[in-house]
Amino acid sequence: MGRAKKGPKFAAMKKIITSKAIKNYKEEALNPNKKNLYKEKLPRNVQVFSGPNVPSALFFKYNTGLGPPYNVLVDTNFINFSIQNKVKKGMMDCLYAKCTPCITDCVMAELEKLGDKYRVALRIAKDPRFERLPCVHKGTYADDCLVERGTQHRCYIVATCDRDLKRNSQDPWSANHVYHTAQIFNREIA
Repeated sequence: MGRAKKGPKFAAMKKIITSKAIKNYKEEALNPNKKNLYKEKLPRNVQVFSGPNVPSALFFKYNTGLGPPYNVLVDTNFINFSIQNKVKKGMMDCLYAKCTPCITDCVMAELEKLGDKYRVALRIAKDPRFERLPCVHKGTYADDCLVERGTQHRCYIVATCDRDLKRNSQDPWSANHVYHTAQIFNREIA
């Protein structure tokens, strides 16, 4: 049986810097006429695009700004489905903490427009335990309002049953979701 050759021990070896390497480094560092190679590589008509700034509340993907008591932005369909399925303490059971349901002016306007079909949902939404959030934008389209507020402030969890709303707000830094399945609430916290 032959013996295996032992390779060099990398921890014991030292890197030897040659005089030629030192000379080249000094020429590059001290030469004022040296051209910047990075600028030469880019074509002149290329514009550099930087992505959206990462919020300071995020530690990698962990949102430090989100903690109990949770502020939950509620959508019109979410209120109506929770009434139909008779879910009383579903939000607290789902998140295991105290929750403050928040309703924007757009959601209230949408509930008022829907009329008699959503009459009970409107009465519940006017409850003083629900926090009312004013909107500063034009129009009363609630989905855009909820996506915008959820992605800007990041201290809200968006409660919705609308698949399109969930899909619209699923960028890497989007809001967290609570959604309704069967007779319980589920959470999707990224």
